[in-house]
Amino acid sequence: MKARIEARFADLKRQGRAAFVPYVMAGDPDAATALAILKGLPGAGADLIELGFPFSDPMAEGPPIQRSALRALDKGMTLAGTLELVRGFRAGDQTTPIVLMGYTNPLLTWGYQAFAVDAAEAGIDGLIVVDLPPEEATPLADALDAAGVSLIRLATPTTDDARLKVVVRRTSGFVYYVSVAGVTGVKDADAAAVAPHVERVRKASGLPVAVGFGIKTPETASAIARVADAVVVGSALVDEVAEAIRMNEDVTARVLSKVNSLAKAVRSARVGQTTV
Repeated sequence: MKARIEARFADLKRQGRAAFVPYVMAGDPDAATALAILKGLPGAGADLIELGFPFSDPMAEGPPIQRSALRALDKGMTLAGTLELVRGFRAGDQTTPIVLMGYTNPLLTWGYQAFAVDAAEAGIDGLIVVDLPPEEATPLADALDAAGVSLIRLATPTTDDARLKVVVRRTSGFVYYVSVAGVTGVKDADAAAVAPHVERVRKASGLPVAVGFGIKTPETASAIARVADAVVVGSALVDEVAEAIRMNEDVTARVLSKVNSLAKAVRSARVGQTTV
């Protein structure tokens, strides 16, 4: 629900720190392990969770998340299965916000109104749809509003002021700022370059700004946490899944260890700093 996202950001603002938002793929490497990872994320330091639902043609994703989606699809994960994972998570956690991230096609197949109702019932708080421009999003936005689920939009380095006004319209929860021009997991984010854009998006929207794409290390996560309201890390985590499989290691333990190191960097980033 929108209220869960708003409450979490309000609490973090009182604490004077940014949120850490790990991205994981539903069903990667299989449903049972994905649920174990999901359940372990809050204890490892996640403030919000971004959960991808696998799609065969993820146009915004680089190779790591593409491979993650294919692993999940190969094991039979679906959008319905993704909601089942969320229900399993909600059985033990009613406070950590979960935002789904994915693509339009599965939502169209489900039907916007039916999906919005089912997502809210499962415990979804927000939805990011990478390939749905604002001009075509009104039916989905209406359905999500009625169900109390936030539609979270993306802004990029190429989003000028005129376009930004369109992007933030009917956006709630937070705005996701894509720190690099390109796909996930390829380029590195630069906090100095990101900072003025974050401030611009924040002023245009009146909402917290989460920064993602290009954040792989604790050092970069810490730097972004000093200028943004939230730090999103995805490719670095799905890479841990792949490496654990390759090394025949415990996937859940390896992913949560990486989450913990990144979360610590985000939580300590503003020590001694009183403003964003």
